[in-house]
Parts: sequence; structure tokens; C-alpha cells
Amino acid sequence: MFLESSFFWLTISLIVSIIGFWLRAWRWALLIDADTQHQTKTIRAFVALMVGYLANLVVPRAGEIARCGVLVKTDEKQLGGLIGTVVLERTIDLFFMLVTILLAFVIERKLFLTLFNELVSFDVLFGKISGALPLVIGGLGIALLFLFLIFKKYQHSSAFKKIRHFLRDIVRGIISLRNVKNQWGFWGSSTLIWVTYYLTMLTVAWAIPATDSLSLSSVLLVMVMGSIGMVAPVQGGIGTFHALVAYILIVFGLEEADGKIFAAIIHGLQMLLVIIMGLFSLGYFLKITAQKASKTS
Repeated sequence: MFLESSFFWLTISLIVSIIGFWLRAWRWALLIDADTQHQTKTIRAFVALMVGYLANLVVPRAGEIARCGVLVKTDEKQLGGLIGTVVLERTIDLFFMLVTILLAFVIERKLFLTLFNELVSFDVLFGKISGALPLVIGGLGIALLFLFLIFKKYQHSSAFKKIRHFLRDIVRGIISLRNVKNQWGFWGSSTLIWVTYYLTMLTVAWAIPATDSLSLSSVLLVMVMGSIGMVAPVQGGIGTFHALVAYILIVFGLEEADGKIFAAIIHGLQMLLVIIMGLFSLGYFLKITAQKASKTS
């Protein structure tokens, strides 16, 4: 199937993905600079972002800390504040994913409900929540009590003061949205990021003969399933992304093999792009840190 694909549309999908990465880096820079007059270069945020994506392929979610660490080294930013902006970013991404799911529900309500009922058993879900709820509440209570006792005992120590300062930086990063100078740019880029996700999926669908006849709303549902698969805490969504995308394509009438191949192509292209750009970004980062080290020595 891959050899029969349109390399023109596959190339367009990669270009759209790069634009999406750049928009994400630019949006992150807006958050970072919300409480300061210093302007973070988008290229620096982009390099940090791509190194983070590369780290995610090794350890799930490690990229969020890794990209913050890159900017700490290159731009001498506060780690706590950067982590706070990442938490805020992820919260906003979750909001837009829910909006996208709602849009898919409005457009394909009947099919959406059918899929949801097949994938989720309310009885099983309610049973698991009911069984786990006492443990969660008990564990949370014990954790809060433990933290309170630690606070009472070590509140005047220098180490605890550093921890409080770090947590205060995280909170400052989380609430930085209200101080973003370019609100139109921030929310516009947040919307366009999800538009690029959709266009990436659409162009790959157009590139492959087995999926080039999918409707625009069908591609939207494929994107929703893929997004849910990518949220899973595994390296790069490997496995969950493929399973959910292949499943929805089978529902749309594709052969199981064609659905799996489509998922493998789009995921493989994204992983290849992340690896290539991540390695280039890692090299750029190492060059910057080496130059900074030579200047201070």
C-alpha cells in the first residue's frame, strides 16, 4: 500500500506537521514570556519541543521535563515556571481535544454513540470507579496528612524553602495565561494546532488509495480515535494509536489489513519526522551548550 501511495500528499502531510510543531513552539514561547519582558526565541522553544518529543519515544511523558530542561540550559529559565506552562499547555490541549470530540459527536452523532457503546461498558466502568474510589480517597487523605506533618517539621529548613519556591514557580507558570500579551495569537495558534492535526490525517488519507474516498467527517472521527490513542502513557502512542485508528477504519468498511497499514503509515511518518527533527534539535542544543560552556571557562 505504501508504494502505491501519493508521495506528493505524504510530503504535504509532513510539511503540515512541521507547521504544527512550529505553532506549538510559538504558543509555548508566548506562555513563557507572559510574566517577563524578555522574548524567548521561537527557534529555541522549537528545539526544546522536538528534543522533548524525542525523549517521549524513550520514556513516556519524560519529554515534558526534557524540553523544560533544554530551555533551562539554553535560556536560563526557571524550571518550575516552565513546568507550570507545560501543565497549562496540556490542560488547554485537553480542552481542545474535548471540543474536537464534541464536534465529531455533533457531525456523526449516531455513529459516534454506536462506537462509544461498543468500546465502553458503563456497568464495567462504574464498577471499577466504585471499587477504586475508597482507595483513592483513603490514599489521598494519607498523602495529605503525610505532607502536612512534613511541612510542620521542616517548614523552616532551607531545602523546604527551595521546594516552596519551586512550587510557587509552577503555580506562576500555570496562571501565566492571564498575562499573555498576545491573546489572539495564543488562542488562534491553539486552534490552528488542531487544524494541522486534522490536515495531516486528511492528506495521508488522500495519499492512500484505500482511504482516499473517506468523507471529511470520517477523517475527523479517525483523528479523534487517533488522538485518544496518543494520550495513552506509552512510547509515542505505539499500539493504542494503531488499534483505535484501525478499528474506526474497519467500521467505515476498510479491510482490517488496510486499516492497520494506514495507521502504520501515518504513525510511522510522524515518528520518522520526530526522530529526524529531534536529532537535529538535539545536535543544535548540544552546540549551544558547548558554546556557553566555552564562554564561561
